[in-house]
Formats: sequence, C-alpha cells, structure tokens
Amino acid sequence: MIKNEYRFEAKKRDWLLLVRLFGEIDHHSAAYLREELDKLILKERPKRLVLDLSCIDFMDSAGLGLLLGRLRLMRDIGGVMALTRPNKGILQILRLSGMERFMEIDGEQAKGDR
Repeated sequence: MIKNEYRFEAKKRDWLLLVRLFGEIDHHSAAYLREELDKLILKERPKRLVLDLSCIDFMDSAGLGLLLGRLRLMRDIGGVMALTRPNKGILQILRLSGMERFMEIDGEQAKGDR
C-alpha cells in the first residue's frame, strides 16, 4: 500500500504567514498543496510568506514548480516569499535549480532583491 501523507500547518501573525510543509513534494502532493496553499494565501493576503521545509523528506521538479507558483502568487498580491530550514538534500536541489535568485533561502537574500 502506498502511503500518501502530505499536509501543512499554518500560523499567521500580523502580515506574516508561516507555513510548515510535511512529507514529500512530488506530482501527487504538489497538486493538493497548490490548491490548498493558494486558497490560504488569497484568504489571508500576507505581505510575507515563509515556507518551512524542515519536515520535507523529498522534493522533485513538481516541488520546484509548486514553490515558483506560490512565489508568483505572492508577487501578484504585492508580497514576498522565503524558504526556511531545508535539509541538506533539499537545499542542494534548491541551489542547483537557482532558486536563491528568486527568493530568500534561510537568510540568503535573493540576488534580484539586493
């Protein structure tokens, strides 16, 4: 039996929305997360979205697409997005894909924002 366990927890404080993602981000989970995160972002309209990746064990290209899509949505509503606490494997994927050019990753400011 395949176990599809993906979810997130969200906390809002003032204009900050902190979302901790859990499990794996692949083709199947990305579709669910995309829909649910978009609903949450459009409802809360934060100025800053921080995605906590500390509980993500695996991410493929669908995960990168999920991140870029939420970045686009945040920009559309006038906000910014950052990623925090990726494990070493996820951080390597983020760096190899050039994500630090678009968003802050654990304190590394995006080159376009400097």
